[in-house]
Amino acid sequence: MKVIIEAPQFDPDVKLIEFIQKKLNKLEQFYDKIIHADVFLKLEPNNKPQNKIVEILISVPGDEFIIKKNSKSFEEGVDLCVQSLERVLLKRKEKIRAHTA
Repeated sequence: MKVIIEAPQFDPDVKLIEFIQKKLNKLEQFYDKIIHADVFLKLEPNNKPQNKIVEILISVPGDEFIIKKNSKSFEEGVDLCVQSLERVLLKRKEKIRAHTA
């Protein structure tokens, strides 16, 4: 799966990029037809502790899913997004199985 990471307000470090890549690669266990993933990392301009925004767009044949989470760290936000995407992809897989059976 091709992963594109965009962070317009800062340069993400190598550890963060590797973390994101590793987490997104695990999604292929749940749904093996993922075309690509776009990850957007943003900083919300406020002083609240949850000012990190992670938005992940996953493309699968015939559809796209977008998950957006606010959190204290980008790693936590990626974890939350991946957990949500796991549920979404499993639902899609079950739906496809139901139609083909």
